[in-house]
Amino acid sequence: MASCYVPFNSRNLDISFFVFRPTVVYVDDLFHALKQFSSYTQTLGCVHSSILRSIHGNMIVWYGAWMKRTHENKQLLIDALLSVLTNVAGMAILIDHSFFDAVTGESRDGTPAAKFFTGDIVSMSSATLSANNDDKNKVSYACLAIFKDRFNKMSGARAGVCFKSQSMPRIVCLFVWKSLQFCYTYILTSDYRNTILPYLDGFALDVKYDVFRVVYVSGDNVVKLQNYPQRMMLENEVDTNEGYPFVHDFEHR
Repeated sequence: MASCYVPFNSRNLDISFFVFRPTVVYVDDLFHALKQFSSYTQTLGCVHSSILRSIHGNMIVWYGAWMKRTHENKQLLIDALLSVLTNVAGMAILIDHSFFDAVTGESRDGTPAAKFFTGDIVSMSSATLSANNDDKNKVSYACLAIFKDRFNKMSGARAGVCFKSQSMPRIVCLFVWKSLQFCYTYILTSDYRNTILPYLDGFALDVKYDVFRVVYVSGDNVVKLQNYPQRMMLENEVDTNEGYPFVHDFEHR
């Protein structure tokens, strides 16, 4: 069974999340389009990707881990991805996207990455500081402290990663769970008022939380790139070999 990895640091990889809100009732065609998108991104240096579907809300998240590249090449990459994603405009609205640095992570089995498979449960939380606030470093430290304090107390969490946005004052945490029941138990029994809110006292934050099921990881099947014109492959614009030489194989570490 194919697996997907989320690294605990950003020495070799950049992390991206693209968040969609479906505008259609049946999302099978949207999933198929995003699977094609995942296959396309492999030609541009994406080494791991997955699709997460909100269990309770109306949200789909595409995750990608990319080989490092310069800022200029990354902007070319973003422009190319947004151009390709116009293919899903009739099925979903792209409501957010950003590149992140992984700043810390923990796993129960000692693997230097969070690993998950199709069907697994993943929870995500984000804390976004207002644009005019100068406390972004303090918020980052507070979120890291929360992550370090809570992970060992999260029964049923297999792994977790904390990210910092490269373009905005936002921290995102991702956790992989053994089951949905473990995730619900943690949510229902956590004393947020006494264990988490004290870390965030005094900050003006937009905090969001959601629970997802993994519906696809790259490698689940081979999807032919039938709908992407050759001009979009950016052969002369994006150098997929830009960055550090890197063999991304956590399974053999």
